[in-house]
Amino acid sequence: MRWSPTGRGNIDDLRGRSGMRRGGMSLGIGGVLLLLVLSWATGTDFLSLLDGGAGPAVTDSSGTDLPVQSTPEEERQIDFVNAVVEDAQSTWEQLLGSRYQRTRLGLFRDAVQSACGFAEAATGPFYCPADGRVYLDLGFFDELARRFGAPGDFAQAYVIAHEIGHHVQNLAGISDRVQQDPRPGANSASVALELQADCFAGIWGHAASQSGRFQAGRVELDPGDAEEALRAAASIGDDRLQKMASGRIAPERFTHGTSEQRMEWFARGMQSGKPESCDTFRSMTN
Repeated sequence: MRWSPTGRGNIDDLRGRSGMRRGGMSLGIGGVLLLLVLSWATGTDFLSLLDGGAGPAVTDSSGTDLPVQSTPEEERQIDFVNAVVEDAQSTWEQLLGSRYQRTRLGLFRDAVQSACGFAEAATGPFYCPADGRVYLDLGFFDELARRFGAPGDFAQAYVIAHEIGHHVQNLAGISDRVQQDPRPGANSASVALELQADCFAGIWGHAASQSGRFQAGRVELDPGDAEEALRAAASIGDDRLQKMASGRIAPERFTHGTSEQRMEWFARGMQSGKPESCDTFRSMTN
C-alpha cells in the first residue's frame, strides 16, 4: 500500500486513559490477544468468561490521562490508521454526499469506556453506534499477523474499513435490524450485518485500487494487496475460529459468517465498488 501521513485529524488518542482492568485470572499478552481476536470475530467476550461473568473490577477509574509510552513503530501505525480512516471516509463522502457524516477512531490500550459501555482489548476492534465512533487497540494487528497468518498493511486496513462500514450502516438505519432481531445463527441479521460491512470494506478497497489516485490523504493499493485482505477475512470466519477454540463448528452461534462468506462479500464489494451490490439481507433470506 502507498500512503502518507496526513496528521491525526481522525484519531482520538485514548491510550493514556486505558488503566481499567478486570480482576480474575491473569493472562500473558499472547493469551489476551488470542481472546481479543476470538471475541471480535465471534461476538463473545471470552475474557469475561475467565472472570465467571462478573462485572469489571476497575483498578484505576480516575479518568485522568496517564503518560503514554510509545515507540516509533507504534507512532507510525497510528499515522497509518489515520490515513486509512481519512481515505475510507473520503470515499464514502463521494458515494453518499451529505448523507455521510464523519466518525472518529478512539485508539486505546487494554480497556476503554465508550458510550456502549466498558470494553477490554479482548472485545477487539468495534463500532459503538451510541457515540458513532470506532474503537481500536493496535495489539489486534500483531495477533492478526502472527497467530492467524494475515499480515500486511491492507489486511489491517480491511479491519478498519469494516468498522467504518458499520458506521455507514448506522447512518442508514441498517443496524436497527439486528436490534429488532438479535438472535445469532448462520442466517441471522447479525451475520447479514457483518457480511455487509465486509462488502462495504471491499467498496473502499475498490476505490483504493484505482491507479493514479495517490496524493496526500489518499491511499493506493499495490499488486497483491487485495489478497492480504482476503486472507484476513478467511482467517476470522466464525467456522474457523470456532474450530480453533473448541474443535467443533456451531452454526447456530454464528455472528459474523464463515470464512468463505466473508471472502465472498469482501470480493463482491471490491469488484463492484457499488453499495447496492452489498444487500446481504436480501441474499440471505432468499
